Amino acid sequence: WWVFGEPRKDLRPALGGLPRYIATVETSKHRTFQFLDASILPDNRLVCMGLDDAFHLGVLSSRINVKWTLESGGTLEDRPIFTKTRCFDPFPFPLPPEPLKARIRAVAEELDAHRKARQALHPRLTLTQMYNVLELLRAGTALDAEAERIKDEGLVLILQELHDRLDALVFDAYGWPADLSDEAILERLVALNTERAKAEQAGKVEWLRPDFQIPRFGSEAEQTRLADERRKVRDADMARARQGSLAFEDDLQEMKPKFPTGDELKETAAVMSVLGTATGPLSIEDICRNFKQSRNQIEKRVGLTILALARLGHLSSPDGGTRFTLRRVA
Repeated sequence: WWVFGEPRKDLRPALGGLPRYIATVETSKHRTFQFLDASILPDNRLVCMGLDDAFHLGVLSSRINVKWTLESGGTLEDRPIFTKTRCFDPFPFPLPPEPLKARIRAVAEELDAHRKARQALHPRLTLTQMYNVLELLRAGTALDAEAERIKDEGLVLILQELHDRLDALVFDAYGWPADLSDEAILERLVALNTERAKAEQAGKVEWLRPDFQIPRFGSEAEQTRLADERRKVRDADMARARQGSLAFEDDLQEMKPKFPTGDELKETAAVMSVLGTATGPLSIEDICRNFKQSRNQIEKRVGLTILALARLGHLSSPDGGTRFTLRRVA
């Protein structure tokens, strides 16, 4: 009923239709990223990204991106600040093949689920506490009793293992050796950023969410290409649906009973069974559809059976001889 200030005209459309999105605290001792459910309305202390792919969460959570954000962002006292225009917008994501993307997704999902599960089990446990202890473990510093408690409650050794696995995969995604120094990581990211900028000037943009971004920001050629791709996908889906429908019809056909051609008594019983279960008058063609054979194979025998039943007074025809129904006996 009331809006404070100005609505987030860019963020809200970007989050529309997503089941979740990635968020990080603007000012925080440790740079962590996590998924938030779409039902959560972020406040001004969160920097949000309209991405629901765990591949992106994995890359953002990697050592490579964390080093980039710590170097390119600002500080508030002794805490790093995540500035979207400096930390996120110019960051060049890797472009690995789909199998490697899938592996990064899997570990990122596990990382996000692990932290959420530990905090759900221990409501007082914070991400800052968990990453403080992780930092001590990496430095080889002895833990006091409080840190040991956090280590146990947060299963921080598993957290460390997940980050190590994720880092190795993301280095692989860039095609870089995993033992690069922080300075070498930054040099390569800057070089890759420059390369991407030149490609964008030439009209080649590596969109993070093509379906969302191209219709809004893409060139006319990209929009045309996206529309063609969507049409091809739609046509393929329709073709598969038709094939599925045909296969279903084939299955139904196989389930139908066989018309007992050649045995007049059984032919009569079969036709009367179809008419007896019908909800309205049926034509000879309608009756033929209830049997496994094709219409051409049995239409003559069904017609002769209908004629015999009509002569005996067992059938009535509301339209004068085209469609038939069993005569009900009072």
